Amino acid sequence: MDLSEQVVVAYEGNKPVRGFVISSGLDNTPTVTGEFRIKTKVKSQTMSGGTGAYYYSLPNVKWVQYFYQEYAFHGSYWHNDFGMPKSHGCINMTNADAKWLFDWAGPTWDGKTTWFPSTKDNLGTLVIITE
Repeated sequence: MDLSEQVVVAYEGNKPVRGFVISSGLDNTPTVTGEFRIKTKVKSQTMSGGTGAYYYSLPNVKWVQYFYQEYAFHGSYWHNDFGMPKSHGCINMTNADAKWLFDWAGPTWDGKTTWFPSTKDNLGTLVIITE
């Protein structure tokens, strides 16, 4: 993923298979850079955090894939400003794009476990984030 371009590209080997326009973290809440693996998936959850003017509480956030601490790919229904930083550090995508990535990326979800973790036998997909 290239934060300067606000684009995520899914690769199979060296072949790009699909690209997405995203919204990453704002200057005061930047998205982390580095190499990670998707560690946990959850189909839907309430996300909340921040303080004061930066407080947020968003119910029913869909297709969430955590890759580092509280950083995740997920759907965003509260804005359509994709292509520009907008988040508290997560990678915002349309719900349709987030679902495609959720279905495509490892670990392969069993379709029922609420908080689905990666394991050594069901690894999370590699995530590389650059600026």
